[in-house]
Amino acid sequence: MMATILRAILAYWALIIVVRAIGRRPGGQITPFEFVLIFFIGGISIQAVVVDDRSITNAFTAVATVALMHVLVTALKQWFPAFGRVIDGTPVLIFENGEWHRERMKHHGVQETDVMSAARAQGLEREDQIKYAVLERKGDISIIKAS
Repeated sequence: MMATILRAILAYWALIIVVRAIGRRPGGQITPFEFVLIFFIGGISIQAVVVDDRSITNAFTAVATVALMHVLVTALKQWFPAFGRVIDGTPVLIFENGEWHRERMKHHGVQETDVMSAARAQGLEREDQIKYAVLERKGDISIIKAS
């Protein structure tokens, strides 16, 4: 039973690392490819957690451990803001006063068309109407209008 708990904890952290490594998507949505990837990795991980013991007790122990890890991580994010920044990331400025931050955009897989799409959603049509564009933690792009 203790081995299941330890494997569940390791699998939980491995999945968090993988999801953070994949990065955020503009628009806050994952692509079908990323969904399949995450689902597939989760399926592989659960096999490592339950090993050869496929009893209902072992399955419940694994699920309960993952649920408790999620509660723990949520609490740690509230108690330690720096931990939250590591787990969830931070907002990233990708456009500022007429200048694109291309390295940041490349790092996060954001294209100018993604920013302009978010701008059009606010009724803006040109770059000179944008003061700032920020890639939020969940992948949304916030637009601050130029005055």
